[in-house]
Amino acid sequence: MITLSILCLLFSNAVTLRRDMSILFNRIAIIAISYCFLQDLVSLSLVNKGIGLHGGLLHITNITQIFHMFVFLISMLILQLTSFFPRKVWVKEHSSLKHILMNNFVYYRTKIINKMGDHLKIIEYPLILLFVVSGAIFLMSTNDLVSIFLSIELQSYGLYLLSTIYRNSELATTGGLIYFLLGGLSSCFILLGTSLLYANSGTTNMDGLYVITSISDSIGGASSWYQPYYINFSLLIFSIGFLFKVSAAPFHFWSPERGPGKSSIILICTINLTTVDVYDAIPTIVTTFVAIIAKISIFILLLEIVYFTSNYFSETSSSLNWTFGLLMSSFLSLIIGTVVGLTQFRIKRLFAYSTISHVGFILLALSITSIESIQAFIFYLMQYSISNLNVFIILVTMGFSFYFYVTENKEHKELLDKNNSPIQLISQLRGYFYINPFLALSFAITIFSFVGVPPLVGFFAKQMVLSAALDSGYVFLSLVAILTSVIGGVYYLNVVKEIFFYKPEYKLNSILKDRKLISYIYNRDNLLVRNLEFKYNNIMMTSPISITISSITLLILLFIFMNKEWLSMGTILVQILFNN
Repeated sequence: MITLSILCLLFSNAVTLRRDMSILFNRIAIIAISYCFLQDLVSLSLVNKGIGLHGGLLHITNITQIFHMFVFLISMLILQLTSFFPRKVWVKEHSSLKHILMNNFVYYRTKIINKMGDHLKIIEYPLILLFVVSGAIFLMSTNDLVSIFLSIELQSYGLYLLSTIYRNSELATTGGLIYFLLGGLSSCFILLGTSLLYANSGTTNMDGLYVITSISDSIGGASSWYQPYYINFSLLIFSIGFLFKVSAAPFHFWSPERGPGKSSIILICTINLTTVDVYDAIPTIVTTFVAIIAKISIFILLLEIVYFTSNYFSETSSSLNWTFGLLMSSFLSLIIGTVVGLTQFRIKRLFAYSTISHVGFILLALSITSIESIQAFIFYLMQYSISNLNVFIILVTMGFSFYFYVTENKEHKELLDKNNSPIQLISQLRGYFYINPFLALSFAITIFSFVGVPPLVGFFAKQMVLSAALDSGYVFLSLVAILTSVIGGVYYLNVVKEIFFYKPEYKLNSILKDRKLISYIYNRDNLLVRNLEFKYNNIMMTSPISITISSITLLILLFIFMNKEWLSMGTILVQILFNN
């Protein structure tokens, strides 16, 4: 279904001349993804222990199907941002069901609804997004080293294009090129790990690799050419490439810098964090997709590799265990994501460091490989993806809501790429509670969930990871995770302080303050019924965005009252995995 949708959109993009058709293409993509969601839902009961497809290249299990549906759901919610106009006019006299069905409400729409916004004129956006989704789906279901590399590159190439899709944005183009260089370097590590795994095992099939790791004791005793640590070392290099992709520390340090002397260029580690710069440079709508979808698919692939190779490697010395590298990355991610985040004043850079810190929690749960830790891993990955989605949707919506306001702040006026990323600085959110209290409260609730304040969903996720770590004897890492969570609360609470405890610097545009706008009401026969006047306070956020923010915020806030189904699903998936 995804492939068919890609072909249809490809042909449609080739023949259309109207850039404003993008909003229609985005809606078609939502319909296609919803069909894929239903298809996986219907076939969920048919898959128990797993089904191999295409000669073992793909392996479908209940875990991969659940996360297929999760990726489809996240993608549909992100596509909503470009499938509907961000603003609408709401007039109480024209809001009854009778008026909506019997009459047509017409007003000057172009500027009010932001019809000429750049994000509504890119017809290639849903097409590239479907390529990324297809790569993510294949990556979660892959069972061969060759298909792993093809899937990760299919996903990555789409993300590179998404990052640079705003052709007129110098910042987005720079960020996309940096992302491409970083992705190329990480692909080199993945290819090197793949070649070493094939050279040491003689197979590209993951099932064969799992069999070799389970009997490597007998192989090592009977053969002088084989040593068990060969595959262990190969998996370590292989995982480094994926840690680059998810921006886990310390693999986010890579930046080209011009050295002294002649025009030579050397590659050195600098404090300039490439992935953070990418998050900050590309438009916020694109950041929403790049920051979420890529990580889900890679973590599910790592879950399978860690689980099926842990039976043997757990018996060896921890210094020889390749998952020890994941633990070290978790430790560094927790510290770097928290400490360096304290100095940030740009909002997307702040959330990029927040992501690095939360990746530390996810890697900690992934490395332990017990029933409790895998359940915590699944739950943490889901809740953080949803919370992160809510934060970015709210940031985009805040930018749309500044339509009526002007500011005298020179720093805010001189920001680059304001049309694509209206909210760039934390100081731009100062006093936002007095502009839109409901949106400010939703933002605060999501941030408190990141901190881990009970009874929000983020608290239960961190508690599950820490409980699993303590039960497995990782006392030091648990203490580090607790301390970094407390310290990380400082920069989260600073954002809340800016929103609630200061007066806004924005003032209502004097042109709109007393101006009355004219609209017309026509009946179904296109006859004018009457003229209707409305003011600036009748212009509001569109319903799909409002419903999405409200639903996710309520899920975060009221999780304690509806936790049974979510936690039960994680328990069932873990039991199926360990019983196989």
